[in-house]
Amino acid sequence: MKPIVVGVSNRHLHLSQADLETLFGPGYQLTKVKDLGQPGQYAAEETVTLIGPKGSIPGVRVLGPVRSRTQVEVAMTDAYRLGVKPPVRDSGNLEGAAPITIEGPCGCVQLEEAVILAWRHIHMHTSDAEAYGVKDKDMVQVRVGGDRGVIFDNVLVRVRDDFALEMHVDTDEANAALLRNGDVVEVVKP
Repeated sequence: MKPIVVGVSNRHLHLSQADLETLFGPGYQLTKVKDLGQPGQYAAEETVTLIGPKGSIPGVRVLGPVRSRTQVEVAMTDAYRLGVKPPVRDSGNLEGAAPITIEGPCGCVQLEEAVILAWRHIHMHTSDAEAYGVKDKDMVQVRVGGDRGVIFDNVLVRVRDDFALEMHVDTDEANAALLRNGDVVEVVKP
């Protein structure tokens, strides 16, 4: 089977077009800086400031393309700094997500449900899922080797024909296991 490459997910956000325009101005379009591991996904030049009840984090990268709803993804360390209590969620599931204020150069957006801790997950193309014997929404274990090797439980499998094989963990998880972008991990059979 193909090795699974790790992508460490720094704090970031996905904006709706309406929120993008509130933050950056009417008719605004994101400026691509570099492509990410998943086809069609990219880091944008634009950054914003996240403002919570206890603190703020400036320079948070916007990822493109725009989405139907604004979603902010942080690590638990960031949540403590902001003073928010985000739930662990699959991307796109914002029910019960933590509130946040987002500040851009042209305005602010206050959202009641936007901040999540993204569930650690593996993006798989349909052919990769078949090779691994898993399907969309399955949970697997993933073994990380090295000096601080761990086995991650409850790793969500996400399957689509436009996905590239890649595991995403947040910075807290990566730091705990000494993982870096491009490292390789293996699935332990479910």
